[in-house]
Amino acid sequence: MNEYADIFKALGDVTRLRILNLLLQAGKKLCVCEIVDALHLPQYRVSKSLALLKNSKLVTVAREGTWVYYGLNPELPPFFKAIFSLMKKHFQDVFSDDAGKIHSRLALRENGKCVIGFKCNEKK
Repeated sequence: MNEYADIFKALGDVTRLRILNLLLQAGKKLCVCEIVDALHLPQYRVSKSLALLKNSKLVTVAREGTWVYYGLNPELPPFFKAIFSLMKKHFQDVFSDDAGKIHSRLALRENGKCVIGFKCNEKK
């Protein structure tokens, strides 16, 4: 039961919801720098949110050389997959700016991989 409480706690923050929305809208693993650029948030804030999402087992981490990619955990219970499905449908309107930014950022990939690092100026 604590696992479910941890997941719901992780969903209780706007930054983490925005990150989950990016992962849902992109439909693929995202590099930290892509998330930072799309959300226009400081890297430390995104990394802290990603760590909590990872610890609650909502996202997985894959290292490829110097790049770290985060994706939705495909092994989540069906209950949470249903919640994500509803989130994707609802957040499409709520966070439409974020979705547009991540799709623009993904267009900069080469061979499906992030190659440019941080692109934007971080806001404090």
